[in-house]
Order: sequence, then C-alpha cells, then structure tokens
Amino acid sequence: MDEIVKQAIAKWPNVPHCYGWLGLDARGQWRMRDERAQQLNLPGDKLQHTALLAFIARNYDVDERGCWYFQNGPQRVYLNLEATPYIARSEPGEGWRLHTGVAMGPLDAVYLSEAGALILHSGTVVAQLDDRDFAQVLPMLWMDGAAVADEALMAWLEGGKGELSLHLRDAELPVARLAQDEVAARFGFVRRPAP
Repeated sequence: MDEIVKQAIAKWPNVPHCYGWLGLDARGQWRMRDERAQQLNLPGDKLQHTALLAFIARNYDVDERGCWYFQNGPQRVYLNLEATPYIARSEPGEGWRLHTGVAMGPLDAVYLSEAGALILHSGTVVAQLDDRDFAQVLPMLWMDGAAVADEALMAWLEGGKGELSLHLRDAELPVARLAQDEVAARFGFVRRPAP
C-alpha cells in the first residue's frame, strides 16, 4: 500500500466505504461504474489512465470477509468481480502474469469450469485466465498422456471421462472440474460486496 494512502487512513479513519462504483472484468480491465451503469447492471467504462491503473493495482487488497477493494486514500472502494480477484495472462517464456502486472507464482492447482474458464491457483492467489489467451494455452492441455483433441475436451467439460492435465515447462498439473458458480465459495471471495 502506498505511504500516502496509509497517511490518509490515519488522518481520516472514518470515511464511509464505497460499493458498486468499481469493477474488474474477466479480461482484467478495471471499470468505473457510474449510477447509470449500476442501475442497468452494465460493466461500466474501462479505466485507461496509466498512473491511475498503477495506483489501483498497488492499493488492491482483500478484507476479512473476502471482499476485494481498492484503498483510495482513506476510503475503501469495493469491487464487483466478474470472475476472480485476479485475471492471468499467459506470457510466452515467462509463465503467468496477473492483471496487476505482478508475475504469478508457481501453480498449486488448476481447474476448468463447464464454461471453459481456466482457473489458476498459486498460494493465496486465484486467477481466471483471460479468455483471449485460451487458444495459446490449449496445446498445454493433455488428456490421458497426449495433447487433447477439441472433441475430447468438449466431452470432458460435459462430464466425460479422462485425466486432463496442464503441461508446463517444468511441471505437469492435473486439471480438476470446478463449476463456475462454485468458484467464489471454493476460494472464499465475494463477487458483489455489500455493506
């Protein structure tokens, strides 16, 4: 957390929290959700100011309830999460990079939802793969010891048999099924925080 933010919290400790105004979409874009976006349940406008994006990323955290927020000076701005608290991108030759710009650590577990969302788990970090990177990761998915064919993967997603795994340069990890609507409960985060 930025030092200036810590000072603002100490100076104004009782600023009310903000809900619904900021979101994180499934492609790792921070989105400003004005009153109209909130009323119509729209994703909101993408934030594009480089310094603001970096400030949000540095001051992004989670509370004891599993609600993710951006500490904006003395005020917590709670986020609506479209997917998971982090979104990962595949960086060729580097591994996985989070939407905050930080490299993701070694994977502990990998999950695939019935909707085709790849969920990566590393320590305390849970990240859904940006769907634009799935084609790049697809050759890393193997079933029963060989590269998985499209039909076999579709059958597996629908409950079919087979051992699915993710082949990385230095590891092979089993891929488990995880229902999309169970992801938040499984990892203890709240998608739509409320007071």
